Amino acid sequence: MFVLAHLSDPHLAPLPQPRWSELMGKRITGYAHWRTSRYLVHRSEVLARVVADLKAKNPDHIAVTGDLVNISAGAEYAPARAWLESLGGPRDVTLVPGNHDIYVRGAADEPHSYWGDYMRGDDGAKVTFPFLRRRGQFALIGLSSAVPTAPFMATGRLGEKQIARLMELLDRCRFEQLFRIVLVHHAPVSIRHRHLRRLTDAAKFCDALARCGAELVIHGHDHLHSLSFIDGPQGRIPVLGVPSASQAPLRQHAAGYNLYFIERRAGAWHCETVGRGFAIDGESIGNVARTTLLR
Repeated sequence: MFVLAHLSDPHLAPLPQPRWSELMGKRITGYAHWRTSRYLVHRSEVLARVVADLKAKNPDHIAVTGDLVNISAGAEYAPARAWLESLGGPRDVTLVPGNHDIYVRGAADEPHSYWGDYMRGDDGAKVTFPFLRRRGQFALIGLSSAVPTAPFMATGRLGEKQIARLMELLDRCRFEQLFRIVLVHHAPVSIRHRHLRRLTDAAKFCDALARCGAELVIHGHDHLHSLSFIDGPQGRIPVLGVPSASQAPLRQHAAGYNLYFIERRAGAWHCETVGRGFAIDGESIGNVARTTLLR
C-alpha cells in the first residue's frame, strides 16, 4: 500500500512587506487584494492545523501543487522554502509551481532557485518540466502550468513541447507498468468554468491523456474538493482537485487535503481517495469524502 497526500495553494501568510520597487504592474493589484480581503481567507494557523493532521496520517509521499506565495515578492520565497522543509525533504515531497509562484515575468526563475530540489527529476539535472520521479511502482510526473499573466488574470499554459514530452514519459512509465500520477497546478477540467483562470491548452493536455493514459491527475488552483474524469485508452482517468490548504473555515470550501491509498492486487491497480477538511463547526478536521477511483 502506497499512501500519497496531496495539498495545494497554501498562499503562505503573513505576506512580507514588499519593496516599493516591487509594487508596480500586477503586483500592486495583488498586494491591494491581499490587504483588503485575502489576508482574512488564508490563515497561517489554519494551514498549521491542516499540515499537522496530514503528517499524523504518516503518508509515504506528499504532493504540493503550487501557489506557495502570493505576489512573487522577493521576500516570500525563503519562508516558503522553510515551509517546504517542515513538510519533509525533497525525497519525500514533490512540488509543481502555481501561477502565484510566477506572478510576474521577473519572478520566473525564483521557484527554481529556492525550491528546485523539490521540482527535480530522478536524473538530478537542472529543473525542467515535465520531470519524472519514480518511487517504487509509482511515477510522479510534474508539469508546470505557471506563466506570468496580466493583472486580474490567472490563466495557465503547458505548451506543445511540454505536452509532447509528457506523452513520452507516460508511454515509458506504462511500459514499466508504473502507476502514473500527473501533477499540475491548473485544472484540466474545471467545474468553476472561469475563463480568466483556465488552463488555456487544456484540450491538448486532455487529448494527450486520452492517447497515452494515466492512472491519476491531481491539481489545485480552484480551491475546492473536486472530482472529474478524462476518457483514457483503458478507461476513465480520475482528475482530483483540493481546496487551499490555508483557507479559513469561514466559507463553503474550507481548507483541506486528499489522501490516496494505492495498491496493486491480482494484477490490477486499486485506488481509494479520502478527502480531509474542516467540519462545519470550523474547529474539527475529519473526512469529508471517500471515493473508490480504481478497482
